Amino acid sequence: MNQVNEKEIVSYIKELVSIPSPSGYTEQAIKYTAAFMESKQVPYQITNKGALLATIKGKDDSCHRLLTAHVDTLGAMVKEIKPNGRLKLTMIGGFRWNSVEGEYCEIHTASGDVVTGTILINQTSVHVYKNAGDAKRDEETIEVRIDAVVKSKEETEAVGISVGDFVSFAPRIEETETGFLKSRHLDDKASVGILLHIIEQIQAGKIELAYTTHFLISNNEEIGYGGNSNIPDKTVEYLAVDMGAIGEGQTTDEYSVSICAKDSSGPYHYKLRQHLVSLAKANDIDYRVDIYPYYGSDASAAIRAGFDVVHGLIGPGIDASHAFERTHLSSLKHTANLVAHYLQSELV
Repeated sequence: MNQVNEKEIVSYIKELVSIPSPSGYTEQAIKYTAAFMESKQVPYQITNKGALLATIKGKDDSCHRLLTAHVDTLGAMVKEIKPNGRLKLTMIGGFRWNSVEGEYCEIHTASGDVVTGTILINQTSVHVYKNAGDAKRDEETIEVRIDAVVKSKEETEAVGISVGDFVSFAPRIEETETGFLKSRHLDDKASVGILLHIIEQIQAGKIELAYTTHFLISNNEEIGYGGNSNIPDKTVEYLAVDMGAIGEGQTTDEYSVSICAKDSSGPYHYKLRQHLVSLAKANDIDYRVDIYPYYGSDASAAIRAGFDVVHGLIGPGIDASHAFERTHLSSLKHTANLVAHYLQSELV
């Protein structure tokens, strides 16, 4: 039986992806989740690292579960202001420069102002550069053309831009009539939206927690250490709700929930993985078990940090991850339903 409404999940996702939050610049996104917790009367705390940790008591308070999803995204910083007034960038998170070429962006200045711009290669015009298509895309060739009348480094500085300013990428979110959700930053704001909806269902009495459960909205996952701290002492199971990676050789698709058996950190807990599979089978949840070769989650970060927990990873299938991302509403639905049934189940 479905316990969730994927359309309501989408409404959260649309709001979340519209809040710029590259790793290191997540305060507004965390404030959004904090306002949600307050509206649902869920106790929470903001950690020293700037993440949000919410707790809801379950029937059994002797052992706890922790679920996490991360609100931080890919992005960039201003590395250098060029003599012509344009900007060089340095990456935040792992992506390819060609995946953001041509994208609109925002530069978030130290004063709080926002300057818009476009990310381009420095040889864009085919009317001028014969071999522009063959040019290497890297930190030396990619630049930001800012939307201000500037012709020099000094004029750009006068606008308020400086080295170290954060740069966020336009999400361009779109929901299609065929049920697809296209947007940047579905990794991992799709799963944050899922967890917010699940919390809403818990507070409405539609889901009864078997165990006291913590919800960690982490803010540094894309740089490797978002969920490796602030894990309460009674936590015995740690489930990261992130994304399933799609590509040739993968079983994950855009229509089911992906259950990770192994990523670059190694295998996930076998009994927890089998438990999740059993729940999916018993509740008509479409699922795929998969291996992600170039991936690490908040759950694996917690294991590396030395926490003695059972760890797992699930998520909706996200096509073209860290680039032109897309998923289907059915994948959101199946992921949310698996989370809901897991929270009502026994420990492994």
